[in-house]
Amino acid sequence: MTINAPIDEREYDTLEQRLHGEALQPGDDGYDEARSIWNAMIDREPSVIVCPTGAADVMTAVTFARERDLPLSVKGGGHNVAGNAICDDGLTIDLSSMSSVRVDPAAQTARVGPGATMADLDHETQAFGLATPGGVISTTGVAGVTLGGGIGWLSRKYGLSIDNLRSVDVVTADGEVVTANEDENPDLFWAIRGGSGNFGIVTSFEFDLHEVGPEVLFGPIVYPYEDAPDVFARYEEFTRDAPRECTVWANSVAAPPLPFLPEAVHGTTVLILMGFYAGDLDEGKAVLEPLREFGEPIADAVEPMRYTEAQSLLDDLYAEGARNYWKAPNFTALGEETIDTILEYAERSPTPQSEILIHQVGGAVNDVASDATAYPHRDTEFIVTVAARWEDRTKDDECIAWVRECHDALAETATGGTYVNFEGDREGRERNAYGENYDRLVESKHEYDPENRFRLNQNVKPAD
Repeated sequence: MTINAPIDEREYDTLEQRLHGEALQPGDDGYDEARSIWNAMIDREPSVIVCPTGAADVMTAVTFARERDLPLSVKGGGHNVAGNAICDDGLTIDLSSMSSVRVDPAAQTARVGPGATMADLDHETQAFGLATPGGVISTTGVAGVTLGGGIGWLSRKYGLSIDNLRSVDVVTADGEVVTANEDENPDLFWAIRGGSGNFGIVTSFEFDLHEVGPEVLFGPIVYPYEDAPDVFARYEEFTRDAPRECTVWANSVAAPPLPFLPEAVHGTTVLILMGFYAGDLDEGKAVLEPLREFGEPIADAVEPMRYTEAQSLLDDLYAEGARNYWKAPNFTALGEETIDTILEYAERSPTPQSEILIHQVGGAVNDVASDATAYPHRDTEFIVTVAARWEDRTKDDECIAWVRECHDALAETATGGTYVNFEGDREGRERNAYGENYDRLVESKHEYDPENRFRLNQNVKPAD
């Protein structure tokens, strides 16, 4: 690879003339906004940012980058913790203007643009009492969360986002558009579902939808951290037999200043069980009762609410602007050793915003064979995300070290796999992310991107 010089004015003018959307260079109005993403640690400066209005502009941008050997990155929602959406000295495609969502309520499907967020998707689908599994923060991009797998509150009942994906339109490395589904380009469709952004730029997603809401049962049960060992034991027992409509995540974190929490506990380490039930509300209350009646919680704010409200309830706690570094090992079970490690490192948390969050998975996610999609982790029952969040850049080393040390300690009982969407390192975790499907992904990469143009990700390198 050659070192890339900035794009000269003549080339920039040529690009502008070929686009229906915008092309932004450093100093242009909108450039800094377009290069900013959720994780404030990422401060990269592309030579040009293309803001397409449709697939034709994406094709033009990919061809322009290829012909000039420019690094190429793709920004959907910009929520990826590793910051892969933005490159230095190359071309970034900002898809945020392609955010349309079209629902077919009769067929229970949705066509979704690559710039749509979960808020965009949920707003349109819930107008018809429908939804599909996806991220749990409303500002998360649909494209990124889907390409990495897509785990959310509905996953135990309806599977991953990729398990509900019917078809995609993809701009490939040669600048052409192809459709991929079970019948057309099935190898590409297999690779897209969990292989992250390695194989092209998806310009349209078609999802299956399911009847959800409009109300679900959702909210936190907050326990003092001295009770955490007993609560964790009860939590593990509860999750073994929980119905698929029910998902409970467990979070070791400093208590945020929420109105239902006493001021005396603000900033102290607590254990929060986030309960979710998608089904009959009375049945949900009965299902969650064993957790709600256990011990003496500080607060219990589980209540019926609109599904769209549940999907955005945590937004303020994960707002853009903080520095972030995460790691997320997979587990088939929680045992005493794993829980002891979580307890130890949670009490050594480097900042109040940092957390160790247990995502309950299982259910419908595990009904799918490990080789049916590129996402391989079909035996996973829990993902434990060790997530540092902070503002002061002088704490970078301390926060990153805490995450890595905790991750290494958890590795003793983990499966060795990781969820690519929660991986904070920009590269080097490919085998952990793609597992036993890695070699087949290499074959697909060789077919669809032999020059590795789409490499700013947990990269699958093409065969020699």
